[in-house]
Amino acid sequence: MAFTDLPLLAPERKVSGFRPLKVLHHFGKLVDDKEDTEQVFHIIEATKGRRSLAQARDFVRSPEGQRFLAEGVDIPAMLDDHARWADCAPNSVAAHYITFMKREGLSAAGLVAESHRWAPPESLPRDQTQWYFDRQRDTHDLFHVLTGYGRDALGEVSLLGFSYEQNHNTGILFIAYAGARQIKKVSGTKAPLFAAVKEGRRLGRAAAKISHQDIAALMREDIGEARARLNIGKPEVYRQCLAILEGEGMMREDLTLGGAGAQAA
Repeated sequence: MAFTDLPLLAPERKVSGFRPLKVLHHFGKLVDDKEDTEQVFHIIEATKGRRSLAQARDFVRSPEGQRFLAEGVDIPAMLDDHARWADCAPNSVAAHYITFMKREGLSAAGLVAESHRWAPPESLPRDQTQWYFDRQRDTHDLFHVLTGYGRDALGEVSLLGFSYEQNHNTGILFIAYAGARQIKKVSGTKAPLFAAVKEGRRLGRAAAKISHQDIAALMREDIGEARARLNIGKPEVYRQCLAILEGEGMMREDLTLGGAGAQAA
């Protein structure tokens, strides 16, 4: 069935509201292993509210949303097809994206697989709203590339501040601030971690919505021109925090949400 044939909202789709006990349970697991991306999806699902649904509805009904629905592009497959971008310029978004993904050992398909660990596709509502939520998931690593936030723990929580203002899921905001608190707890740093998250929110609020872009066209843009067009500012406070942490003897790769990494550092 084509995406255009799906209903906007399937009858079985429910708005969960905020389920704090479920959120705390899965955040505890994320603290144990910040790479356990499955826990993030659990938290997002436990906090998805009406604002997220309204944004999905508005985009799906927009001319751009209707065009993307009709095109039915498989974004993860497109992003993972590195040969497709071989003719792009060295400073293109595509070139930076491929460098980032290879360096981090990531793939767009891998993120999809992580999301399916907590919710197999057959268990999800078949509607255009799910298509939109999948689009937000599938562009996550592009957020890293375009904003300059790293995959260290502080980079991830700062990017979640940015992402909240783009996607309006309260679970994302919860992880951002709870994560910053946890990093401060295990590191003892004097760096202004909460200010880094606040900066992420400010940058995300000012920027155009990345998941609403024509991703194929965006990949071919010069990254500087793309950032200017999308009004994506520089994460200066985040970089200042990394410098302070380094001065305190903790490198960005040592940043963790859990106690084990702090002991190792």
